[in-house]
Amino acid sequence: MDYTHLKKSLFLLLWVCLVHLSFGQQKEKVLITDLTKITQTTRHQISPDGSQVFYVKNHIAVTGDETYEYKAQIWKTELKAPFLSMPVTSSDYNVSSFELSPDGKLLAFTRVKDGKPQLYILPTAGGESQQLTKEKNGASNPVWSPDSKKILFSVTLPIWAIEGTPDWQQPRPGRSYGDEPNYKAIQAGMSTEEIKPNPDGSLEELRAYLAKNNSKNDPKVIDRLNFLGELDLNPELNFSHLGIVDVSEGTTEIITQGFQSFFGATWSPDMRSILASSLFNEIHPDESNTTEVWKIDLSNKKATKFFGLENYRIGNPTFSPDGKWIAVGGQNVEEPSYNQSMIGVLKADGTGFKWLTEVLDRSVSAPTWTSDSQNLYFTGASNGGFYLWKAVLASGKVDPIISGQVGVSSFDLVGQKLVYSLTTVEQISEMFLADQNNRNPQQISRWNESWLAGKKVSKPTFHTLQTADGFEIDYWVMPPVDAKEGVKYPTILNMHGGPSAMWGPGEFSMWHEFQVMAAKGYGVVYANPRGSGGYGKAFQKGNFQDWGDGPASDVLAALDKASEEYSWIDKDQYFLTGGSYAGYLTAWIVGHDHRFKAAFAQRGVYELTFFLGEGNAWRLVPNHFGYPWEEGVKEIMDYNSPQTYVQNIQTPLLIKHGDQDLRTGVRQSELLYKSLKILGKPVEYVRYPGEGHELSRSGAIPRRIDRMARIIEFFERYVTHPN
Repeated sequence: MDYTHLKKSLFLLLWVCLVHLSFGQQKEKVLITDLTKITQTTRHQISPDGSQVFYVKNHIAVTGDETYEYKAQIWKTELKAPFLSMPVTSSDYNVSSFELSPDGKLLAFTRVKDGKPQLYILPTAGGESQQLTKEKNGASNPVWSPDSKKILFSVTLPIWAIEGTPDWQQPRPGRSYGDEPNYKAIQAGMSTEEIKPNPDGSLEELRAYLAKNNSKNDPKVIDRLNFLGELDLNPELNFSHLGIVDVSEGTTEIITQGFQSFFGATWSPDMRSILASSLFNEIHPDESNTTEVWKIDLSNKKATKFFGLENYRIGNPTFSPDGKWIAVGGQNVEEPSYNQSMIGVLKADGTGFKWLTEVLDRSVSAPTWTSDSQNLYFTGASNGGFYLWKAVLASGKVDPIISGQVGVSSFDLVGQKLVYSLTTVEQISEMFLADQNNRNPQQISRWNESWLAGKKVSKPTFHTLQTADGFEIDYWVMPPVDAKEGVKYPTILNMHGGPSAMWGPGEFSMWHEFQVMAAKGYGVVYANPRGSGGYGKAFQKGNFQDWGDGPASDVLAALDKASEEYSWIDKDQYFLTGGSYAGYLTAWIVGHDHRFKAAFAQRGVYELTFFLGEGNAWRLVPNHFGYPWEEGVKEIMDYNSPQTYVQNIQTPLLIKHGDQDLRTGVRQSELLYKSLKILGKPVEYVRYPGEGHELSRSGAIPRRIDRMARIIEFFERYVTHPN
């Protein structure tokens, strides 16, 4: 029998299969819609026996054609190979804060029920969740008692629901507390005293008529300094108070009261008291930015000041496992935009305070005790990375456990086990297990690995430059995906906001945007100019009364240096973008420099005096410049306002803002757009309905996709890509 033909057929079939397999393995570029594939894990907590880690899995569920939902679901992963993972809560609802009981048997978490957050418990061994609270004003932030029998929680109360009158002066001029009926209390059934509303009656009846209208927010009467929320006017003053629920009985009791907030609370090891962040408000809360540690005696519910420092914000106390020490966070508020957030410790009786991280000169947070009470672990931004540090209690020595240009976003410790979430260019928010010194780390999650395995990513290269006035600036350069030797490519200078934010390869929120730009054929340059966090107070204060000239020269120098170092950068095809403060910097640069083919200014601030009045982030103005009525300050603010130079803008500009962005104020973008339109400049304006300042990070998912697509489309109008 002649097998020649059969052999040829089999060989041809094998070749076709190999070719098909080869083509099937070819990697694709990152897409705009890949945004919906990214998973992040947060709030990690290792079980007391060290066998499992519980965490919140944050992802986007595709529910239909261009319809999506954010999901926040509790999962757990076994801390031994093969590191099996499984959901703990249902995907039908989202959870926020959660905590394991000290005995490891129950999980307490917060979910929304009938429009209010409430506490639920769930056996860690499996079973149905049980609603634990039915608070009228909601309940959140569960904290278990050491004996696993009770849960401390937070509740938010409006000022009208609190008995008595505040110690500070009524902010409405010419009025005093108690001279009008409290109609919101009446509507809530908390008050029975009522004067008949009548606009034509007595003064008391006239005031009752106006109070009734105000109680319906028609109109809203504003008497606060901080009257802006994130998405709407927020004139009502609220206070955070603490409650305790008995898990077996289901009974609740509110343990704090008065016109002060209690938050960041913890149980004492003997369960006789609660420590919390608070401040007795002798002046209106809007006019103070300090806090102290307060103690609530559970035998009589009396709250007293436990520890504080003048001109400091002190809070978030955490007892050491042996009960001998308390860790606190703090910051000197005399220069709040520049002083670093620190971690300190004091003895359990409130004496012997010392700062542990002052020498570090970095803003740090999330202190976590080791089981032996000898060390504290904490995270913070530093030199382009998001580090994990260890401080030794006895010596005060501080060492990095995880450093470099990677990002640790969440972690926990039990015994010798360390679990953390790490972001790198190649791995987005994956979990790792190691010992306390991060020896022999093992990857224990693969949430993003499957879809990333089929993608081409652009890897940044790190550089530094020295400025003439003594600053060292870190910057990174990312080539376009599939860049060819000898070919020049358009390049985007992408800038961060804050202005004290910090970028680096481990920065989670920008991973997708950078990769999309590189996938679309653009190089990307990004930098940490003076004023950025992560480099210490002196560097962060480098932009004092200088938001424009200094930071702009830093990012432009990074672009210039990159162009000298990389022949593939087309110097005739530069593009520019940034959001928030970087929206400001985008407008500043195009008002002074005409090298860019097009620019996209996002949710920015363009007139600083205007910003003082409109945005809820208005304190950036006095913190960085002073008040405009102070001698010489108005001239400095005008000099630093991009609007001052609007007539010099030649670069085609796309301006973006959310309709309800009250952090920077939507009128800022209207002013810049209208001015450019009157001047006949090439400008386009995009307004997103229902969106605030956080559109690019947590806005409606279709709008996040639209935003990214508009950046690319606008730049494509002016780019010439190589053939």
